[in-house]
Amino acid sequence: MRIKVKKLTMMAVLTTIALIIFIVEAQIPLPVPIPGVKLGLANVVTLFALFSGQTKKHDSVELNMVDAFMILVCRIILGAVFTGRVIAFAYSIAGGVLGFAAQAVMKRYVTNKQIWVCSAIGAIFHNIGQIIAAIVITETPAIAAYLPTLIIAGIVTGVVTGLIAQITIERVKT
Repeated sequence: MRIKVKKLTMMAVLTTIALIIFIVEAQIPLPVPIPGVKLGLANVVTLFALFSGQTKKHDSVELNMVDAFMILVCRIILGAVFTGRVIAFAYSIAGGVLGFAAQAVMKRYVTNKQIWVCSAIGAIFHNIGQIIAAIVITETPAIAAYLPTLIIAGIVTGVVTGLIAQITIERVKT
């Protein structure tokens, strides 16, 4: 029973951290004039949750893939509610689920020294998910023209967030 309470508490704390990062980042205008481009720093928390189970500290709470997914979904739902961007929920959930699925698959093939690779792949698939959602919602296939630009931006931002997550996990281990 005690482990379940510790795990639930850890998940709540990580969801809160991700939500705070998401809300703060939403307030910062980026100097890039391309719609949909942002750093995605809240993904650091998702990556931390996804990979932290591999840090074998004796007193640590071990999170699994389902836990990491639940943290992501809660952050997306709460983020849409707290920022008042409920229409953005469809884009966020489509991108988040597809990006997470790609990261979950990649997790099998990367080490804790290669989290940045997993993050970049996740960012690419996140952008693909958002473009698919945009095409379905607006019924405008021409939106797909943004995809190459978003993929390049996703690689750059994915590497940055992945490196931050990788460094964070390394620091938590020690």
